[in-house]
Amino acid sequence: TDPDSPPRLGCGSMGATLALPPGQGPHQVGCTDVMVGHTRQGLFLRLFYPCLPRAGAPEPLWIPRSEYCGGLADATLGRRWCSALLRIAIGSCKVPVSWNGPLKPHSSGYPLIIFSHGLGAFRTLYSSICTELASWGFVVAALEHRDHSAATTYFCTAEAAMEEWIPFQRVPQGQKEFYFRNKQVHQRAQECVRALRLFQGIAGGRSVPNILQQDWDLSVLKDNLDLTKVAVMGHSFGGVTAVLALVKEPSFRCAVALDAWMFPLENLLYPEVPKPVLFINTEKFQTPESVAKMKRLSSRNSQSRIVTVLGTVHEDQTDFAFLPGKLFSRIFGRRGTLDPHKALAITSRAALAFLQRHLKLQEEFGQWDELLEGVGDSVAPAVPFGRSRL
Repeated sequence: TDPDSPPRLGCGSMGATLALPPGQGPHQVGCTDVMVGHTRQGLFLRLFYPCLPRAGAPEPLWIPRSEYCGGLADATLGRRWCSALLRIAIGSCKVPVSWNGPLKPHSSGYPLIIFSHGLGAFRTLYSSICTELASWGFVVAALEHRDHSAATTYFCTAEAAMEEWIPFQRVPQGQKEFYFRNKQVHQRAQECVRALRLFQGIAGGRSVPNILQQDWDLSVLKDNLDLTKVAVMGHSFGGVTAVLALVKEPSFRCAVALDAWMFPLENLLYPEVPKPVLFINTEKFQTPESVAKMKRLSSRNSQSRIVTVLGTVHEDQTDFAFLPGKLFSRIFGRRGTLDPHKALAITSRAALAFLQRHLKLQEEFGQWDELLEGVGDSVAPAVPFGRSRL
């Protein structure tokens, strides 16, 4: 086929093109959007949390607004004209969570995960992993970064309450990619720290107005978070963002890096990463140089782990894994051979076992410890010490 011909994204009742899985844990999951501040220095995130069951609860759109289809078409496909096709194909897909559902109270507080998206993504494209973690008893704050690495994003100005959009930006001509990306990764890590500060403020009783005026009051989190148990997590560019956030903020106890893109991190920071990192890699994305950087970082902390999920590609750690095969391959090319539900289960269970270990949780997630050591049909340790027992 002609590489420049428009991808046939299908037609008809397109609401059935994407079926995101519900969380498998014991909690129902609620979801709301939070925007604070009237400048780019504010924050924008989607919050996933354990919620009380509610009959007939509405479900949020997976792609929250049509502008994001334009951003995706530009950032992922390099073809802005695909925007309308994407809107037809995936614009009506829903996330199987309760929109603005009531928080389920928890007397000793939920642990918190700050989640960082990859290059050309945005806050909702990791709904499957965020929903899964929330269903096991975490509050997950999925950020939308404002460093021009999101497919698109926006903030609301105070004066006229106008939306100001921040488009995706490629590396400017004549600029070295490392310097451009390094500046971005530092901004992203700082946004992760600011997100933690937001929740620390709420837990301390500070009133935080949500500009989006959702029917959900952030103050309900005040007595329901345990901010001694905080982790940072991310995919690809977000994976390396999570690693850097450990350097910037001692309150983060550990990081989970999904197929981390290690390129933007400067070498002198490797000795500075003080806490354990779980690297969960896909089989097809990482280069020997990138894995060498992970090994170098892991060698400084005996609690760090590197595992590879066999039969997976980079996009298998995003919601795109749940697109039908033809639609997936039209957008990304080859897909992984491992069933996406199984890939999600392996990723989330390895992450849960790691989080239990390093956040000192009471749950029974330790039952999945073997995954941390690269034991199982679909999991391979990337380095010899991956098999060592603690």
